[in-house]
Amino acid sequence: MGVTSALVFANIGAAYGTAKSGVGISSMGVMNPGLVMRNIIPVVMAGVLGIYGLIVAVIIQGSIVAPQGGLSQYSLYTGFAHLAAGLCCGLSGLAAGMAIGIVGDAGVRAVGQQEKLFVGMILILIFAEALGLYGLIVALILSQNSYTCDNNN
Repeated sequence: MGVTSALVFANIGAAYGTAKSGVGISSMGVMNPGLVMRNIIPVVMAGVLGIYGLIVAVIIQGSIVAPQGGLSQYSLYTGFAHLAAGLCCGLSGLAAGMAIGIVGDAGVRAVGQQEKLFVGMILILIFAEALGLYGLIVALILSQNSYTCDNNN
């Protein structure tokens, strides 16, 4: 479930941020087509959130141990640590994607009318992206927590 949570929620956030920012870019491009490529930054930043989820999902998946000799080596502790890591990364990515989408939509429309707002939009986007990065960092730390079952009783 941790693998699923990390990947699905982070990608939902990335998809929402991409779609919402893309609508703003399309609308702004009608008024000022020369700024379309410059204002593609929110779409790129939203796409990075999906990569965060992929990184955590691959790390967690690599830590899952198959049963040996009919006995589980994967403890309940490790399972919950991996679930927490996946939820941490995924939900942080979802929140960051929503923030990037809303800021990207309004920001690129505003930059289309007044180019001096570009730096302010980028700063807000950086802080929104940092939310996803915080989730990635905590998830990486959580995914390192494990306990191997000792079935030699």
